[in-house]
Amino acid sequence: MDLTGLLIFLAIGAVAGWLAGVLMKGGGFGLLGDIVVGVIGAVVGGALFGLLGFQAGGGLVGSIVTATVGAVVLLLIVRLIKKA
Repeated sequence: MDLTGLLIFLAIGAVAGWLAGVLMKGGGFGLLGDIVVGVIGAVVGGALFGLLGFQAGGGLVGSIVTATVGAVVLLLIVRLIKKA
């Protein structure tokens, strides 16, 4: 992965993490937190969509949708574990 690919990957993670934070609790987690949640969410979303047989589409928008869905699922799981 070259520098441009890495920057795009981190930007997608930041946007997805911020969107998931807004959807789940009304705010983001700061830039670094958003990136971490978004990157982990991208992995979770990719695995989840793969298991269900879905494709969010290619390109930037599909990547953001996949990462955001995964980040929301990740935050739901974290919230359930914290309540237990």
